[in-house]
Amino acid sequence: MSSHSLHFGAYIIGDEILSGKRQDKHLSRVIETLGARGLSLSWAAYLGDEPARITAALQRSLATSDIVFSFGGIGATPDDFTRQSAAAALGVPIERHAGAVAEIEARFGDAAYPKRVLMADFPQGASLIPNPVNRVAGFSVGSHYFLPGFPEMAWPMLEWVLDTHYSALFHQRDHAEASILVFDAGESQLIDLMNAVVNQFPDLKLFSLPKLDVRRTIELGVKGQASEVADAMNMICHGVSSAGFEWHALSA
Repeated sequence: MSSHSLHFGAYIIGDEILSGKRQDKHLSRVIETLGARGLSLSWAAYLGDEPARITAALQRSLATSDIVFSFGGIGATPDDFTRQSAAAALGVPIERHAGAVAEIEARFGDAAYPKRVLMADFPQGASLIPNPVNRVAGFSVGSHYFLPGFPEMAWPMLEWVLDTHYSALFHQRDHAEASILVFDAGESQLIDLMNAVVNQFPDLKLFSLPKLDVRRTIELGVKGQASEVADAMNMICHGVSSAGFEWHALSA
């Protein structure tokens, strides 16, 4: 298994995110947590509390080999649909997981019943993700990992999944990112240079981020294999200078 052939994705689920009642903190944390391990996020999606939409999204990603983290909607209240949608996407029933029941009972005793124990109902065949905060487990099916919406619970669970199941992928890539700030140029004036860089370094990702401020600027750079990044940046710097534009290097 190689990190070069795998992609990480994230679902952030909840009407409260889309309505603005709560600000999402998960996306930046996932990027940071993966980055600390030499990994990167390939895609992310925000989904409201709509069972059909959640189910359809999961059906698409379950058909891939992507490693996916889903945040939110795994509680037992009427507005939580992620557990049921995951089961529907897999075409399996919901069943009570004995290990999850044991965790809830150990934490809450008799107060686990009759309601808290509902959070032990997972898609058939699911595995547990331990919750270090209150012992109400998350669950996984295949390479999809379903975590609570609460950051203080979800983030250590995210780290546990990565460190337990994917440590062999850590820091496989000699990854680097570099860019320059180009002054008083329009993107259209640099497109030929960008295309030349992309053609010569097809394994790198080029990015161009224009900004209209007191002075028009473009952050122009590449990311990917460190040795190629250095060569590509030399080409970019030379090309920008040859086109007559001022530029300054930026820190990675």
